[in-house]
Amino acid sequence: MVKQKTLYFLPNLLTLTSLFCGCVGVTLALGQQVDLAVYMIWVCAALDVSDGLAARALGVSSNLGKQLDSLADLVAFGLLPSTLLYTLSSEYIASPWNYSVFLITVFSALRLARFNLDPGQEVNFRGIPTPANALLISSFPHIMSQNAEFLRLGLENQFFWLFIVAVLSYLLVSNIPLLGFKFSDYSWANNKYRYLLVVLVVILCISLGVLSALPWIIVSYLTTSLIWWYNRS
Repeated sequence: MVKQKTLYFLPNLLTLTSLFCGCVGVTLALGQQVDLAVYMIWVCAALDVSDGLAARALGVSSNLGKQLDSLADLVAFGLLPSTLLYTLSSEYIASPWNYSVFLITVFSALRLARFNLDPGQEVNFRGIPTPANALLISSFPHIMSQNAEFLRLGLENQFFWLFIVAVLSYLLVSNIPLLGFKFSDYSWANNKYRYLLVVLVVILCISLGVLSALPWIIVSYLTTSLIWWYNRS
């Protein structure tokens, strides 16, 4: 009986672990340990997938789990990426404008609340999911280090950073229809856009490397989703 209860609590345990890692990631980002903070975003993303898989495998679902999932996501994919951006941009954005990066946390909270109340997002999404947004931000340190000279003028302009914050905040709460990846079946007819996107992601990751490919993956995701929605209408 104790073992059974422990198994049923496993998804929540994974969710709480993600919350803990998100908190650790925030302290790492504030301590200028950017690479470790990026690593924590990826750990949280893996745990976010794992708790859902565990819940479905065990056939368990509860309102407690849903609430915990949103709270963990707000820290791991809202506060942590905002803090990472704060550290990356602090030398380029004058105070008090440097605090604008935390608008991503604010809009992540709004996006998560809307998601919880919208039954229409059980299969597909409206607006970019918070994990995808956080993973995109996690690629920034790598891109900045690999393209420092190319990006130099942009990085030194605070409006460059404010533009990034505005775009990412908008994408979180926009009504842009986006493909979800919950398969009702695995037929080509019902999932061709999902399969094409997976193939494209693999090609981009192999050719560019995962971190360098992330911005292009997000662009491909948005483009493929819009084509899917247009052809579906």
